[in-house]
Formats: sequence, structure tokens, C-alpha cells
Amino acid sequence: QCQLNGLWRNDQGSLMEISALGDNGDFQGQYLTRVTLSGGCAQISPLKGTQQQPGEEGWPTFAFTVRWDKFSNATTAFVGQCFVDAGGKETLTTMWLLREAVGSLEEDWKATR
Repeated sequence: QCQLNGLWRNDQGSLMEISALGDNGDFQGQYLTRVTLSGGCAQISPLKGTQQQPGEEGWPTFAFTVRWDKFSNATTAFVGQCFVDAGGKETLTTMWLLREAVGSLEEDWKATR
């Protein structure tokens, strides 16, 4: 069974810590990204999400958002799934969408990555 709580590192060196996982699947934590839109130093950003409760078998899916308000006017939504390989190593796979604030409706086309 894959457990989301704990410290995770991605391929880019960013860190995510899920510190509180509730019985209903809701969780919270913090994210320290090594990749920023502004190119400046990143700061710790809050994250909140939820995990689909797994059955007896299978690997849980999850979703969470990160609010980058300390250094960027953007929010990212992640969705993914947790896996455990034959050796017991846990791996999270995710896809994400980042929404950056823009000044007008005409600029909306460039706001999502």
C-alpha cells in the first residue's frame, strides 16, 4: 500500500512534504520548488489536496493545489497516482497545470501552462 504522507523529491530537485493525512483522504503540507517563473529564489508554499481511498488492492489517485503567493501570482493543480514497485519503493506520478494571473481577458490565452 502506498502512503502519501512524508517527504518527496522530484526529478528537478523540488521537495514536497505531506504532513497531515486525514481519515477521509484530505491532506495538507508544503512545497519547495526549485523551478520558478520569476527565476528568483523559491520559498515554501502551502499545498492542500485529497486522496482517493484505495481498496484492498490498487494504488491511490490524488489531487492537490499549490499556491505560489509568496513569490508568484500563480496556482498549480497536480493530479497523480501513487505506486509501489517490487522492491517496496514508492513513486508518485503526476501531471500539472499552472495558472498565472494576467491583466485582462485578452491575455487569457497565455495564462495556463
